[in-house]
Amino acid sequence: MGFKRFSVLLAGRLFLIMLVLVGISYLFLLPGYHAATFLTFCILVFLVFEVYGFVQRTNAEVSRFLDAARYADFSQRFRMHDLGAGFGELGETFTDILKRFQEVRAGQEKELRHLKALVEHVPVPLMSLHADGALTVWNNSARRLFGSTPTTHLDDLAHFGVTFQKEVAKIDPGERRLVDFDADGVEQKMMLVSTKIIIDGKPEKLFSLQNIQSELDVVQLQAWQDLVRVLTHEIMNSITPVASLAKTAVDLVDDASGKVSDNPEVVAELNDVKDAVNTVARRSDRLNQFVSSYRSLTRLPPPDKQTIRLQDMFDELATLFNKEWNDAGVTLSTEVEPSELDVTADRDMLEQVLINMLQNAGQALLGREDAQVWLVARLNRRGRVTLEVADNGPGIPAEIAKRIFVPFFTTKREGSGVGLALTRQVMIAHGGAVSIANREGGGAQFSLTF
Repeated sequence: MGFKRFSVLLAGRLFLIMLVLVGISYLFLLPGYHAATFLTFCILVFLVFEVYGFVQRTNAEVSRFLDAARYADFSQRFRMHDLGAGFGELGETFTDILKRFQEVRAGQEKELRHLKALVEHVPVPLMSLHADGALTVWNNSARRLFGSTPTTHLDDLAHFGVTFQKEVAKIDPGERRLVDFDADGVEQKMMLVSTKIIIDGKPEKLFSLQNIQSELDVVQLQAWQDLVRVLTHEIMNSITPVASLAKTAVDLVDDASGKVSDNPEVVAELNDVKDAVNTVARRSDRLNQFVSSYRSLTRLPPPDKQTIRLQDMFDELATLFNKEWNDAGVTLSTEVEPSELDVTADRDMLEQVLINMLQNAGQALLGREDAQVWLVARLNRRGRVTLEVADNGPGIPAEIAKRIFVPFFTTKREGSGVGLALTRQVMIAHGGAVSIANREGGGAQFSLTF
């Protein structure tokens, strides 16, 4: 409406100018009308300047409107009623157009913020690999996964394993692969999924990384528990009557020996039988104890989690083991960084796990001079609490390290293979992980990551 009014007013002014021009031409032809001709000419000059000012005011406001639209300056307002008739409607039209632009822009920004929030809070890490090898990390899950390690280029992924880097580089769009991911020395299984997208004519590969290690651990643990449950049930059913019959046979041999005490040869043979039966009885009891120890793998209660101040727990453990290791020449050093660090866990379970690990470390140092054990608590690069038990012993060979958490596996003559398997089960119950590595400078290092 404002533009139509402006057109009418401009056309009216031009029409007046044309009329004045006709008047001047007419008066110029008549003799003696010099004053009237001059006055009419002055009116013509006034009208020309008035039209020029009218157009200039309009051009200035149009230019201001276009600049506001170009730079999205929606704060501009066009109150032009004081500029003359028609400008008020024009200003209202400009203001209304900018208001509509502002509403469209606000809607777009709201939708963009919504999409960004969705991507940011997706529980699956997302990242993009560009044609030049640059990496873009898209959400908070990915930033937590990579921690404080810079991840701006494909080469940076080597910090999480050379194999992982190579898999990311060569995976084809639409492919799914199970890859190994090294997170602060803890190897995890990740499901890597790739897709190809093109933005502004530039292709890039979008990756999602799903950590399935916890699911694999739970399934594997359940399989071991089912196996142990079946084995212990069958072995106990078979060995219990053997132990009972062995004890009965010993009693029968004793009775028979009393009846033939006058025959030394028979008594000697019966004593041999008794010794053999006693051996069977002892081995049966030992086997019963051995099988009973595995029942702990299937009877672990849910953890009763509470906040534990690690410095206090470490002080108690240091007091306990320094007394035990004083004569053995083993020194225990503890460190908690920061000193106020705490963890949410079942105190009884965690203490027992640490005691088992410290005992293992002490056994590995028997007969060694300058024996040293370290108990350390810290935050890793991902902000997760990590407890480490390390020693300066002989370390653990790679082929043993691969099987050390498997139930029934042990390198000790009198070991049952339960301790470290139970440690792994405790950490899985807490949603964490346990790992082993050879310590720099020699020795073994166990890490509990919560």
